[in-house]
Amino acid sequence: MTGGAAVDAGDMVRLDGGTFRMGSEAFYPEEGPVVEVTVKPFEIDRYAVTNRQFAEFVDETGYVTVAERPLDPVDFPGADLASLEPGSLVFTPTEGPVDLRNWRQWWRWVPGASWRHPQGPDSTIDDRLEHPVVQVAYPDAASYAAWAGKRLPTEDEWEFAARGGLDGATFAWGEEANQREEPFANTWQGRFPYLNTGARGWVGTAPVGSFPPNAFGLYEMTGNTWEWTADAWEDTHAAPVTSCGCSPNAAAVSDRPDPRSRRVTKGGSHLCAPEYCLRYRPAARSAQTEDSSTTHLGFRCAR
Repeated sequence: MTGGAAVDAGDMVRLDGGTFRMGSEAFYPEEGPVVEVTVKPFEIDRYAVTNRQFAEFVDETGYVTVAERPLDPVDFPGADLASLEPGSLVFTPTEGPVDLRNWRQWWRWVPGASWRHPQGPDSTIDDRLEHPVVQVAYPDAASYAAWAGKRLPTEDEWEFAARGGLDGATFAWGEEANQREEPFANTWQGRFPYLNTGARGWVGTAPVGSFPPNAFGLYEMTGNTWEWTADAWEDTHAAPVTSCGCSPNAAAVSDRPDPRSRRVTKGGSHLCAPEYCLRYRPAARSAQTEDSSTTHLGFRCAR
């Protein structure tokens, strides 16, 4: 499948904020404890940032993403300098069942992979302009947001928005599982990591707006791609917080990534399968180093 209508970069949803229960104690330990959080009013993009929108940013600014920059030998002591080509991680299905404890069996480093060439140098986004941009590291997302006059959402803003007012619900749409004839979200359909029949016909990312919105009118808050947030990673929800969107974590950062610093990503992706990664839920969270870029990680903006 191809296509998808062009998305307006200014299409945002204003949320009045409120108090909700953030996190979950029913799935993975990093999602707990459940805490009561108050979020101030804010706006958030209706859709994830698309390839078309990111291309406009790059065309205007000349920005070079982390995956396109030469690798620093200092970060790879003992490595063959000839092998330090710019690139990124690409998901590659296995030929059959494998040990799900070893993610290296389906992820591989591909020189030349970038947002322009998500699967590697021979791939293109020419027929995927309305798909969410992927292969973007944290500084790439923060730089785009600053250029657009926005910022990345905080983790609590993101989860508040994803829940769509369904406080405490397992999924963004309620309690029904996503393994159905017409899935609510773009997640893995089949046996991970070798057999995916596709959600609503899509294997890999789908154009933004392909799946039903939540009650706030936000699309693909779960599934399709993981999304960067502004917050530094903490192993648990340590204590209740009040977000006003102006904390240091919400600010744009240098476009030089810290390979040791981790940020919170939210929402799960098209690679989430119940037997491996049941993380297409508002409470789900994952840690990514700031220099990470993959075929299933994108972002949306807030302000």
